[in-house]
Amino acid sequence: MLIRRQEDVTDVVVDAFKNTADPRLREILTALVKHLHAFARDVHLTEEEFEKAVQLVVQLGQKTTATHNEAVLMSGSLGFSTLICLLNNGNNGQTETTANLLGPFWRMNSPRTENGGSIVRSATPGPALFVNCTLRDRNGKPIEGAEVDVWHSSPEGFYEQQDPKQADMNLRGKFTTDAQGHFGFRSVKPAGYPIPIDGPVGELVRATGRHHYRPAHLHFLIFKPGFKTLISQIYVNDDERLETDVQFGVTRALVGDYVRHDGKAPAPDVTGEWYSLDQTFVMEPGNSRLPKAPIQ
Repeated sequence: MLIRRQEDVTDVVVDAFKNTADPRLREILTALVKHLHAFARDVHLTEEEFEKAVQLVVQLGQKTTATHNEAVLMSGSLGFSTLICLLNNGNNGQTETTANLLGPFWRMNSPRTENGGSIVRSATPGPALFVNCTLRDRNGKPIEGAEVDVWHSSPEGFYEQQDPKQADMNLRGKFTTDAQGHFGFRSVKPAGYPIPIDGPVGELVRATGRHHYRPAHLHFLIFKPGFKTLISQIYVNDDERLETDVQFGVTRALVGDYVRHDGKAPAPDVTGEWYSLDQTFVMEPGNSRLPKAPIQ
């Protein structure tokens, strides 16, 4: 079929994909073409706007390096990453879930740390934080032997590879749950931080009149064969930007109860203000796999 007018284009492209051997790939390509073409018709995308969009896509690749992933950042800034997460967790989008975004700063091979140990590996000023977590299956049974990666930013808002003052692997650790499904650790209370805005994502943020900050949070990646790998972020409940996260990552189920204390703490060297967090995670049955680390 030869194209005569704009209405013909979509049918011609969809027909061209009909012999795609992989049925799932064929389904995705067909839907993508239909929705993409419908979008262009809906807004009557101009040639100049199309050229600008192509330039932005190119810049996403150009801006991505071994230590920064602009494409992941853009996906989050459009709410797309959160949508994909919620569609595929919580009984396939039917219930609330503690699953959340992986983020751009996860690293492989975090240091093995004993339960209750500290992940503060270099001088990191800030109020002490004592975290106790429990891991259960859907029936409430404790999950023993799960591997848990933990990482977060400093109270100054920097991950360790962004900050020459921090030791390698500072505020990172890998734990194993005990027979009660428990793991715990000591750290410092994290802070919110700005995302990079010197690329296409920055153009989007400025054009939409938004701030470019993420609220404070702890990251968790929980892995055990027989269960779907659980990736989570637990947000600090007193952060003023919970409802305006530039990456749209905060859901109601992810706001943790970070309790402020004064006086006696679980460690004798802590005086004055400190915080505690008790958190329960529920893992769903499924395939266990580790994601590809966004940075090396």
